[in-house]
Amino acid sequence: MAAELPETMDALAQRVSALRASLQSSQGNTEGMVAILGSFDQRLSELEATIHPIQVRAHATQMAHENIDKAIKVADDILAQIVIVREAEATILRGPHVDLEGYLKAVGHLKDAVGFFSSRENFTSKERFLNDVNVLLSKSSLMVEEEFKWLMTTYSKPIEGDLILGSPPKLRWASDGDAEADGRNSAHSEHPSKDLETAICGTPALIPSRILPLLHSIAQKLVQDGNQQSCYKIYRDARRSALEPSLRKLGVEKLSKDDVERMQSDALEAKIGKWTKYLQITVKLLAGERKICDEVFEGISFNKDQCFTELARTGVAVAKTLLSFGDAVAKSKRSSEKLFVLLDMYEVMHEVRSEVEVIFQDSFCSEMREAALGLMKLLAQTAHEMFVDFEELVEKDTSKTNVHDGTVHPLTIRVINHVKFLFDYQSTLKLLFQEFETGSDTESQLAVVLTKIMQALQNNLDGKSNQYKDPALMSIFLANNIHYMVSSVRRSEAKHILGDDWIQIHRRIVQQHAKQYKMVAWGKAVQTLSIQVASSSGTSASSDLSSSGVSRAMIKERLKSFNMQFEELRAKQSLWTIPDQELRETLRLSIAEVLLPAYMSFVKRFGNLVENEKKPRKYLKYQPDELDQLLGQFFEGQQSVEQKK
Repeated sequence: MAAELPETMDALAQRVSALRASLQSSQGNTEGMVAILGSFDQRLSELEATIHPIQVRAHATQMAHENIDKAIKVADDILAQIVIVREAEATILRGPHVDLEGYLKAVGHLKDAVGFFSSRENFTSKERFLNDVNVLLSKSSLMVEEEFKWLMTTYSKPIEGDLILGSPPKLRWASDGDAEADGRNSAHSEHPSKDLETAICGTPALIPSRILPLLHSIAQKLVQDGNQQSCYKIYRDARRSALEPSLRKLGVEKLSKDDVERMQSDALEAKIGKWTKYLQITVKLLAGERKICDEVFEGISFNKDQCFTELARTGVAVAKTLLSFGDAVAKSKRSSEKLFVLLDMYEVMHEVRSEVEVIFQDSFCSEMREAALGLMKLLAQTAHEMFVDFEELVEKDTSKTNVHDGTVHPLTIRVINHVKFLFDYQSTLKLLFQEFETGSDTESQLAVVLTKIMQALQNNLDGKSNQYKDPALMSIFLANNIHYMVSSVRRSEAKHILGDDWIQIHRRIVQQHAKQYKMVAWGKAVQTLSIQVASSSGTSASSDLSSSGVSRAMIKERLKSFNMQFEELRAKQSLWTIPDQELRETLRLSIAEVLLPAYMSFVKRFGNLVENEKKPRKYLKYQPDELDQLLGQFFEGQQSVEQKK
């Protein structure tokens, strides 16, 4: 252990010596490196001093290039604007007729150029250039206004009066005064009268649809440039010059309630026909004007409602006159015929209602809107009341018309025709009933109305039947009239409203009257041919008795009585009239079914008692087939009898 220690110490001493030597070597290297770096720093300083002037010159050159680029960019922009202005100038000088859309774009380019040059303080020719551009803009504003006026004048033409009063399908427009379109492009160079055609059933295209966007663009430009009043005046005057002559040509008269009541029914119907057409035309024209006004000034800060109101002043006056006439008709003296006139007027008013609400939507026209809606309600109310009036009129009818032959009474024909006409107005009646919101469906309401009218007629006929002293003719009269009612209902749309039950009930009523007729008219004659056979213990000779013990004298008397009754019935009933062939044949057959078997049976049983007489035809005047043939002449009426004579 003692020997190992000196060895360890020696080893450590050697390592320390080696480490010291290494550190001395590293310090020398470091000092050498520091010396080398110091020499480099001196060289770099000398190099930097040499390069700096070069860097300064390079930076100055770069700045110069950047300034040149900027100057070139400004020059390019100015040149581009100048080119745009020159191109716009050429477009402006050509005018807006050739290409209105391009013209308005050119105006926009000029406005952009004004903004561009206004911000260029260092542009020496700015003031002169801006002055030139502003002159062009002023000129363009005048030309745009002139174009607006030209378009409005060219496409604002009155309608020819004779075509309005004729029968549409389409209206053509007057061509007098059309501006020449030479040099215009296809956008609006065609003759306007060829485009302005319209059907009266629709809103008329008073200005072609392809022209409206042009007018809209120009109006927008005029308003933006502060020329609102000029735009307003041009539009109003042009459209008024088209509308007013068109309406004046209608020749609408102002008529009062007294004027209406003095008119004959034919004259009134003619007036209503014209009123209907005039109202439709007036509303269509005003609707067309409203449509144009809305489209031209859509989205533009412009009082278009006031403009429309002013140009449509004449149209409003005409409409007021038409509405006052409708009011006079509704308030005039009522009659059954006038109901259909009122329904016609109500139908027209309902048709134009939506257009009226659009036309007179603004506050300037609220009075007209309320007047139109008020008239429609008045017509509906009056028509509704006239249903009740007509029912009462039918039931209380006291007309003195005497129907001597028992045929269908004129009142029945008139009432049934009235009912039939009602079915031409089913859609109108549906709308009318909806006005009152009774809670039931419109078909049920119509059924109630018709049932009441039919019952009123039946009640009146029952009263009129009392004028006949002959109960048989009374039954014929009632059968004729009720059958006419039933057959008319079955052949019309009324069957769907009144229903099968109503038809079956009234067919049975006809059968009852036919049965009553047969009983009262032929009961006595048939009874004459009926003999109750007594016992055979008589005192007369056997040659004067039949096998049943009936005397020849009785048979002669019965046959003479029958012949006399038949002749009397034939004389009367050949003059009675049953106009319906089915009912006539049915009654003839029902008579034959009762009379002929009774007559044939009587002749068969008792004919032998008179056959051996000198003049048997005096008693056996008719053969059964002759009776049948004569029955075929019954119910032909006076005219038929006279023709046979």
